[in-house]
Amino acid sequence: MIRSVKSFLVIVSISIIGWYYKSKNITMKRFLLLIREDINRLRALSDAEIQNDIAVMTRWVEDLTKSGNFIQGDPLDTTGRMATSNKILSDGPFIEAREAVTGFTLIKADNIDQAAELAMACPAVQNGTIKIEVRPIFDFA
Repeated sequence: MIRSVKSFLVIVSISIIGWYYKSKNITMKRFLLLIREDINRLRALSDAEIQNDIAVMTRWVEDLTKSGNFIQGDPLDTTGRMATSNKILSDGPFIEAREAVTGFTLIKADNIDQAAELAMACPAVQNGTIKIEVRPIFDFA
């Protein structure tokens, strides 16, 4: 019962925040790009292939920087912890067993469509080695 009440309150809070932003015509200008990769592919990579993947991502970030869209980004380890209301889980990754979130990039864009286009322009997305989830960040300022 308590969990369902908490879930309901979270949903109501998110709905109120969304309504507030729409009513004030506040636009989202920053976006979080979550980089997802196949764990089995990562485990099978040679050192040369890893260096090639790094070079591909570096060129894409350089392009984002030149265009003025790049804010920040870093690779992430595939290990981690998941905190719940009553325990900490140490088995990860915490999304599909085949995938891991291996990095993030913060960008600026006019809208989510432009942000998605910038993500899709990544050569690693184009060749199918990664997927990028695009999430708008609310600007409370």
